[in-house]
Amino acid sequence: MPTTITTRVEDDIVRDIDSVAKQEAIDRSAVIRRFLLASVKEWKIQHSLDHYQGGKMTLWRAAQKSGISLWEMIEEVKKRRLHVPYGIEELQQDIEGL
Repeated sequence: MPTTITTRVEDDIVRDIDSVAKQEAIDRSAVIRRFLLASVKEWKIQHSLDHYQGGKMTLWRAAQKSGISLWEMIEEVKKRRLHVPYGIEELQQDIEGL
């Protein structure tokens, strides 16, 4: 069941949200939900990649924690140009995850 969340934002943010709503032909709350979903997804990916870079989890586990496929996570690594030491053990764990 959905929960109502109330917050205060600056007037310029409201104008931007309203502008997006008008362009997309949706209401303000739909724009805010869309932005929140995108932000939470981005946070999950970044948080998981930080753990991956720190050697705390495999790429496969990072993808699982982020709610995306391994291939999508590989694309995120490429897009962000991350360089991570990757050994045989991590490769085996990622292959087992497939």
